[in-house]
Amino acid sequence: MNTVTIDVRTLADSLSDFAQAWKNGEASEPRISFDSPELLWKVLTAKRWAILKAMAGDGPISLREIARRVERDVKSVHTDVHALLNAGIIERRPEGFCFPYDAVHVDFLLKAG
Repeated sequence: MNTVTIDVRTLADSLSDFAQAWKNGEASEPRISFDSPELLWKVLTAKRWAILKAMAGDGPISLREIARRVERDVKSVHTDVHALLNAGIIERRPEGFCFPYDAVHVDFLLKAG
């Protein structure tokens, strides 16, 4: 199963892990990191999670097909799909939009302020 981990980490930690993987010549597991839980929830709203769920593991999908799967109008799905594109979570291919993973693992720790 092709799984991506979504987590909350500082940019410095993310860059350090990348540099270590590059140095060792090892491929790291797919990861999408956010600087704060607030940013994660701002980008990954409930409706955008539904879009990812509808796209997971299915290859390139047209915007209209995504809208049909999540039972929403094309215009609002267009806005959410482009927010996911801008965040680097989904990809645009000639055949349509793609979330190239079968599953998502979310990993972050909530501590007292």
